[in-house]
Amino acid sequence: MPYITTTDGTDIYYTEQGTGKPVLLSHGWPLSSDAWQLELKLLADAGYRAIAHDRRGHGRSSRTYTGNDMDTYARDLAELVEALDLQELTLIGHSTGGGEVVRYAAQHGGSRVARVITAGAVPPIMLKSESNPEGTPIEALDDIRNGVLTDRSQFYKDLAEPFFGANRDGSNISQGAKDDFWRQGMLVNLAAAYDCVKAFSETDFTEDLKALTVPIFIAQGDDDQIVPIAAAALKTVELVKDGTLKIYPGAPHGIYGEYQKALDADILDFISK
Repeated sequence: MPYITTTDGTDIYYTEQGTGKPVLLSHGWPLSSDAWQLELKLLADAGYRAIAHDRRGHGRSSRTYTGNDMDTYARDLAELVEALDLQELTLIGHSTGGGEVVRYAAQHGGSRVARVITAGAVPPIMLKSESNPEGTPIEALDDIRNGVLTDRSQFYKDLAEPFFGANRDGSNISQGAKDDFWRQGMLVNLAAAYDCVKAFSETDFTEDLKALTVPIFIAQGDDDQIVPIAAAALKTVELVKDGTLKIYPGAPHGIYGEYQKALDADILDFISK
């Protein structure tokens, strides 16, 4: 399996398919590059070099105790991009991955990055505060940490319900999709899973978004029960220089079903422009 080893000795797994201009996909918590399997094939079929990695502590990468923070995630991504010498790069990030690619593009990407796409992403900041009243209360985030520590297997099974909107009337999410969410979650090192909650919820990406000079496509479902859209996409588009916002009516946080078909079509359209 292909890996790079970062300067701090962490092995980062990545997978790639196809040839052409590169597109790098960054996954959400607590998932892995497996969450992007359909997009990897679609992008490769469309003539792109599609690449996805497992964040440190997740999937097949090193089961890290340290470095489970957004600055390190972005540096890991920079080392991967440099090792593969990617140019004219499109970055795609879902949820936590959206924060990762935004920080990478703003602080490390330089002339390598051509465009950014985020879906249900955590920027500008997820945590509720006086200045961000639309955000997620710290108590809800503490419940996530407690769930991970107490019984992570059952917690991931329970989390799959709101993640995919399976708790909504008319949901057609399959048991298989929920099982795969659980499978990927169970591969995350416990320390990494715990620390990543702080990374995705308390990191402030405001200045990163302001620093972006490349076009960014900002996608989010208006029934996202994980990342509040009022604290995320609706604020992000106001901070970037060249942003396009698309809201998907009734879509959940998880990329699945009709939402996935619509989002993937929009991704291919945005990249081709």
